[in-house]
Amino acid sequence: MRDHYDFSNSVKNPYAKKLKKQVTIRLDEDTVEYFKALADYKGIPYQSLINLYLRDCAQSRRELKMEWQ
Repeated sequence: MRDHYDFSNSVKNPYAKKLKKQVTIRLDEDTVEYFKALADYKGIPYQSLINLYLRDCAQSRRELKMEWQ
């Protein structure tokens, strides 16, 4: 490796705002199995499927309706 690198002509990453952030989330086992099975059927990774579903909920401003009984 070099002792010094010249970054004076570097370009800012145009995709930096679209990068994904790693988070830890606790999900029920049956929920994960549901998305894994659906992802296998659709031929995509299950984490991508969960991300697509959550993104759709956020874009459509879907709200959870909860009633305590």
